[in-house]
Amino acid sequence: MIYKANILVVDDDRALCKSVVAALEKEGHTVDSAFSAEEAMEKIEKNVYALLFVDLMLPGKSGLELLTEVKETRPDVTVIMITGYPSIKTAVQAIKASAFDYIPKPFTPLEIRGLAARALEGRYTYEEMASKLHIKEERLVDVSIPPGIYCIHEHSWAKVEDDGNVRIGMHHALARTVKGVASIEFPAVNEMRFQGEACVRIVDTHDQVLRVWTPVTGMVVMVNEALNEQLSRLIYDPYESGWLVKIQPTHLEEELKNLSPVMQE
Repeated sequence: MIYKANILVVDDDRALCKSVVAALEKEGHTVDSAFSAEEAMEKIEKNVYALLFVDLMLPGKSGLELLTEVKETRPDVTVIMITGYPSIKTAVQAIKASAFDYIPKPFTPLEIRGLAARALEGRYTYEEMASKLHIKEERLVDVSIPPGIYCIHEHSWAKVEDDGNVRIGMHHALARTVKGVASIEFPAVNEMRFQGEACVRIVDTHDQVLRVWTPVTGMVVMVNEALNEQLSRLIYDPYESGWLVKIQPTHLEEELKNLSPVMQE
């Protein structure tokens, strides 16, 4: 099912803003635009939006500040951040501050539509289920995250192993939005991956592209080739057999501070 929604795109780059609006309108969404955080808040106060695309680097009040303000006043709104590579670290902080996801420039219309679809499907599917079952949405899925895990909020995770390497995988909250895995594009062994950049690229069975962000910087030392034999592990066992890659970290102590730790109960 394709969900239609009211969407607001916030970016001071008018050409990029126009292209994102056009890409989303092609899917039948009703899309508004704003060119600053202040203009965005004026529209948010007057209209009801299910989804916001917000550039991190806005004039005046930043996209991160806008995210915080939106979550304080309209916590039900889903927010996706748009970022350039120089602001990757800030993007990680945005995820920690409850952004649904972020998309780095440059991106394609297909990627922007796929990300919007994934956000809306996750939002409305679970809202519908919660309504029918008369329970709160957060009680629908009860997954225990192992202790010792550090997370990019509801996106990816990292666990430091005894040999000092870091195992990386996809958070179960993100996994539940994937409509079956068609393929996984792994990085090559000995490639560097930097915190907040794409670690792997997943294509689902509806041809939507999902990028899993790297929680810590390091050199890839192993990829989980076994997933190619049983792709469903990625969704149904994300913290054990569904792990993605192992890396040799380079700035571990500093970068763990940007992540959310899961402590032993």
